[in-house]
Amino acid sequence: MKALVTGGAGFIGSNLIKRLVKEGCQVVSLDNYSTGDKRNHVEGVKYIEGDIETIEYIKGDYEICFHLAAQSRVQPSFDDPTETLRANVVGTSAVMEWSKANDCQVIYAGSSSKHNDPTDSPYAMYKFLGEEILRLYRNSFDGHNQICRFYNAYGPNESLDIKNGNVIGIWRKLIEEGKPITIVGDGHQRRDFIHVDDIVDALIKVWNQDVVHNDGWELGVGKSYSILELFQFFKERYPKIESVHIPDQKGNYRETRSTCQDARKILGWKPKDRLEDYIKSL
Repeated sequence: MKALVTGGAGFIGSNLIKRLVKEGCQVVSLDNYSTGDKRNHVEGVKYIEGDIETIEYIKGDYEICFHLAAQSRVQPSFDDPTETLRANVVGTSAVMEWSKANDCQVIYAGSSSKHNDPTDSPYAMYKFLGEEILRLYRNSFDGHNQICRFYNAYGPNESLDIKNGNVIGIWRKLIEEGKPITIVGDGHQRRDFIHVDDIVDALIKVWNQDVVHNDGWELGVGKSYSILELFQFFKERYPKIESVHIPDQKGNYRETRSTCQDARKILGWKPKDRLEDYIKSL
């Protein structure tokens, strides 16, 4: 078995590659390292440093492409919407054209933002259009591809970066720097947090079972926590931390929570709520 993972040096990609290698898969990664990290490399994997649009130059007999490369955060997409368009839409189109030429299945990293107004942010719009490209190639070119929508992922190798990290990664970085935790808006917005191990398990199951979802696989736990509740978990782990509220931001949804049970019922997927225990282990 041979797999291509775009964004393979990133958070989810590196965890997926560890699992693929463990299961005996030959893996190649394509990553431009804009947010990926060479410290996430896994022994025995071929790493190609290059932009997603250079995928056309990758040759070989691949069984699967996990397309995870993207500009993957809401707020940075406001700073450079043109680059978000290029990476998330033009890049996805390049992946699908490569898959058509190489008769390779694609599993695409969608987003839970699909369930809100895509005009709320460049990120939401361009991840939505990425899904539409998958459908185009499925319907027009008989492509065998799947959409997996991620909710708020956390776990090993998460980015500790103020700009490109998720809320947990941002908070970990602020704590590391001895700064107060920032809470956007009133903190009552709620998020469905899912451990990266559960996402990886779902991706493997989607690949290994010959079932194509006519919409997309929803990869969330099905339980939401408010940002204030998340802060209490951090406060228990780091009693001396303080918090400061900052103004609300565009694209900051009031709630994300997976309600679809298809992945559980059809794939036998069993995600776990590990959020509090994860924070305790930091």
